[in-house]
Amino acid sequence: MQRQAFISLLCPVLALFIGLIDNVQAGDLADNFDLTDGSLDISAPVQLTANQQALIEQNGQANTALMTQQGQSILGVIAQSGSNQEAYILQEGIGQMASITQQGYGNEAFISQSGAYNQALINQNGAYNSARIEQTGSGQASSIAQFGNNQSVKLYQYR
Repeated sequence: MQRQAFISLLCPVLALFIGLIDNVQAGDLADNFDLTDGSLDISAPVQLTANQQALIEQNGQANTALMTQQGQSILGVIAQSGSNQEAYILQEGIGQMASITQQGYGNEAFISQSGAYNQALINQNGAYNSARIEQTGSGQASSIAQFGNNQSVKLYQYR
């Protein structure tokens, strides 16, 4: 019952998060102005509860997941389906949100963020893909989506 309540809370949060980072292109990462329609300031503090929430769900064989969170109002999600996947989320600070979703074989993903009100999302579908997001500062938002095989992306933001 508690898991269903957590998932029902998580779905709207992730929907909002995904809506904030729609249509991001590599050239946009320097200024982040197009992450919203102008009506929402993603660098402004968001009222969150003073707790940490984490969900790890894995289907398949030989998958690895590690999540470490320190601070307040932190949400972390790892969902993996397939085999030989690796996912790591390390978060510290306040108001952090991170999600890794992987399907396939042999994918690896890593998110590390510190500071306040940062958001990171990695979605991989295929085989032998690698993705890494590192963020430090306040109000950072990042998203990586890879579909296919043998792809690699590294994204670093510091402010």
